[in-house]
Amino acid sequence: MRIVLVGPPGAGKGTQAAYLAKNLSIPHISTGDLFRANISQGTDLGKEAKSYMDAGNLVPDSVTIAMAEDRLNQEDARQGFLLDGFPRNLGQAEALDTYLKAKAVKLDAVLDLEVPEDEVVKRIAGRRICRNDSSHVFHVDYHKPKTEGVCDLCGGDLYQREDDREDTVRKRLEVYHTETEPIIDHYKAQDLVVTVPALGKVDEVTQRAMAALGKA
Repeated sequence: MRIVLVGPPGAGKGTQAAYLAKNLSIPHISTGDLFRANISQGTDLGKEAKSYMDAGNLVPDSVTIAMAEDRLNQEDARQGFLLDGFPRNLGQAEALDTYLKAKAVKLDAVLDLEVPEDEVVKRIAGRRICRNDSSHVFHVDYHKPKTEGVCDLCGGDLYQREDDREDTVRKRLEVYHTETEPIIDHYKAQDLVVTVPALGKVDEVTQRAMAALGKA
């Protein structure tokens, strides 16, 4: 299957993408992984992206699109893929349409993970990260540490990242509404959008998504 996964920050896209890709036996292709791979391998695209990032500038769509197309050309993506974080805007969606048309293949579905805005804010603003190890993540409501402000695993201090603060989260949501939501209408016009309620346990959301794809 060829799938695009969309949803606001905090919808659990990365988690669901990993589960769905495994269940469907297709590669999970995330924008973050594309950037990290190209930069660490020192590819021309990676060097170009890094030059923008080092200067504090946004990486142009042309570079992101080229990275995505390069990845989609790899052997493991020939029979299917799950795109997570790409396309991020209408220009990227149109570029993907052009690429797929040239390859004479089509998307099977665009999964839209739907989460109420207040829940997004609650999920992200409630996160607390360990200063000793950023993989130790807690939540003030959903995964409380035994002792407030102290990591259960190593005793390190727990803190709230700057980009997890409520005002920052709301700004990220504004960007999502302005830049990314228009691609949902773009794909609705192609009758590709499948809306999946993303509240509940991780496995419940995965089951809903698989059912929506007709794979349950």
